[in-house]
Amino acid sequence: MDATAPAEAGLVCRRLVKNYGPIKVLKSVDFALRPGTVVGLIGENGAGKSTFNSIVAGVVSPTEGEIWLDGKPYSPRSPSDALAEGVALIHQEIRLLPGLSVAENLFLGRLPLRGGRVDRARMEEEARAVLASLGVAVDPRRTVRGLTMGVQQGIEIAKALLRKPRYVIFDEPTAAVGEAEAEQILAQVMRLRAEGTGVIYVSHRLDEVQSVADSVVCLRDGAKVAEWNVKPVPKDEMINAMVGREFTFEHHAPKPRGQKVVLRVNGASRQGAFRDVSFDLQEGEILGFAGLVGAGRSEVVRAVSGADRLDAGTIEVAGQPVRYTSPGGAMKAGIFMVPEDRKGLGLNLDRSAAANITLPWERKLARFGQITPAAVKRVGEEQRRRFDIRGRLDLPVGHMSGGNQQKVLLAKWLVENPKVFIVDEPTRGVDVGAKMAIYEILRKLASEGMGVIVVSSELEEVLGLSHRILVMSEGRQRGILTREEASPEKVMSLAVSN
Repeated sequence: MDATAPAEAGLVCRRLVKNYGPIKVLKSVDFALRPGTVVGLIGENGAGKSTFNSIVAGVVSPTEGEIWLDGKPYSPRSPSDALAEGVALIHQEIRLLPGLSVAENLFLGRLPLRGGRVDRARMEEEARAVLASLGVAVDPRRTVRGLTMGVQQGIEIAKALLRKPRYVIFDEPTAAVGEAEAEQILAQVMRLRAEGTGVIYVSHRLDEVQSVADSVVCLRDGAKVAEWNVKPVPKDEMINAMVGREFTFEHHAPKPRGQKVVLRVNGASRQGAFRDVSFDLQEGEILGFAGLVGAGRSEVVRAVSGADRLDAGTIEVAGQPVRYTSPGGAMKAGIFMVPEDRKGLGLNLDRSAAANITLPWERKLARFGQITPAAVKRVGEEQRRRFDIRGRLDLPVGHMSGGNQQKVLLAKWLVENPKVFIVDEPTRGVDVGAKMAIYEILRKLASEGMGVIVVSSELEEVLGLSHRILVMSEGRQRGILTREEASPEKVMSLAVSN
């Protein structure tokens, strides 16, 4: 063993540096993870967390520095190398193949064989067992296509755990799931710790970090700026370290809503998804949709926005009955929607931020059948100022932080002002500062008279933003609570009813 090697077992990083040309994204970071412990890794988007995780998981190599794994030098050249050494990264982004079955995705690249053929019985049995341990209720024989984001995240976690790693990096594992599913994931983290696995837990949900982490490390601008080794770490200390200033994270009541009904949905049903959903949305109102993953929240707003067809029910906009069978038809009626999966459904990551913003409006912006770069730049700059988008609009939007990507997505659908604006999971995977900015954007839209629907898996978010909250469970509407009536206990009581 090298004389400079750590004396104790664990994953130890010393003076890690990562440069991309002249840009330093990681600045001499020291980090240690011991077996059977959980280290919370926090920081705003762009702080260097993803780069650090990518180095440890073999996705990229450090420019400088060294890593030791249980006393031996560790320098993986690929994620496969890292897995072979017992280090697994569970990505925030879903990386499953939709055309394959759940079991095939879990065993991709190492299908069990028997007599020269794939042993499907063994594969499906092992898949069923690991999914059950995570509380993921899905048939391993069905294809991944069409599964909810929450279930797909559970499959991603199961895929990594099947390799029985010694060290696991959880990168925002609960960003795509609801309260119940998040609890199952946290329970799995605790089980891994009890079995001696070392866990790096990355999350913007600081309550989760407080509950599972034995210690917490904060990155800001590529450098380690704080570390706590005593539980529990005060939430305000973590926030202040992340943003580098005193920061008050609190919700305040939205301005009073208007009296005019801008959207009326009556008896909406879609076979296999939801039935008999009825609600009004008033001018200047923020209506929250709450419920566990699989409750039918996203399915309802997808149908209202024209992404899916209704089997029954009626929709009125500003008192006028409307019928449409596509998002384009809904937009003509004045209903715009921001989908929950910004990278898969909302943005073209290879195109510039400005081009993403103007994409739905190219026909209206075009002169003589062509949209000019000047028009793209002009509209992009207008939306940048309006939504405080940081970063260069002429670069691919995939280079932006999650918070700025989400602002670009909002800006894209608000080049024109709709009567009804629906946003599904508005702050998924964004940091505290970006969350507060997005909340202010939504409140401002409502204060200007727009009807806003917010679907969110974060109960605090729904309670903090909404004038009223519609709660769903198992595809049925269980009640609508006013802001005064709503409490975490009341919402969850309705969300688990059947």
